Amino acid sequence: MNRNYSLNELTSVAKELITACKYKILLFNGPMGIGKTTLIKEVCKVLGVKDIAHSPTFSIVNEYVTNNEDKVYHFDFYRIENEDEAYDIGIEDYFYSDNWCLVEWPENIKNLLPLESVDINISLLDNGQRNIKLK
Repeated sequence: MNRNYSLNELTSVAKELITACKYKILLFNGPMGIGKTTLIKEVCKVLGVKDIAHSPTFSIVNEYVTNNEDKVYHFDFYRIENEDEAYDIGIEDYFYSDNWCLVEWPENIKNLLPLESVDINISLLDNGQRNIKLK
């Protein structure tokens, strides 16, 4: 997947993203303010999350439940100081739970990331649209 999109296309982008991903661990990359959390909120809606998703900046991880009683984990590692903090929350248990794991700032725990994950790079275009690329 490599496409440009505007904010009014978020639902279709989220649907395409979920369909295109081979794994359930999604690593959202991009600068502050690019829209990582906004896209994750839309992915959560498409997955059927019952609650309104919000950034777990201070708690590191938020757990959501879908209409099908599946779990979705949303991580924000922006404020993490070292990878031991991720170990302390049991990151490996989350990553190997076979639930969706949506990760912001994955570069801050790069040595702990499973190989079976999808890198999602978001960048801002000159026209105000975003570009999303999956690796």
